[in-house]
Amino acid sequence: MRLPPPKGSSKAQLLEAEDNLQRMLTAIPLTDDERAMVDDGQTALDQLLNRLADTPTPAGPTPRQISAPPQAILLPVIEINQRAT
Repeated sequence: MRLPPPKGSSKAQLLEAEDNLQRMLTAIPLTDDERAMVDDGQTALDQLLNRLADTPTPAGPTPRQISAPPQAILLPVIEINQRAT
């Protein structure tokens, strides 16, 4: 899976895309083929974020220079059910 080059301030969009992929894995029943596509998408996003780590931001320094992690840290998505009291 190839992603187009990012435009402007798209790191937030990339992180949102990763969040959406993770949500899909937990919220939607997927076939093995669909899960493989989501996993491929996650890998592609990680690779893109890693490449962008050395690309200057509009302010000048690269994300690596300003200590931004080159890959997003994925947090588990959990569902919380509350009972009425």
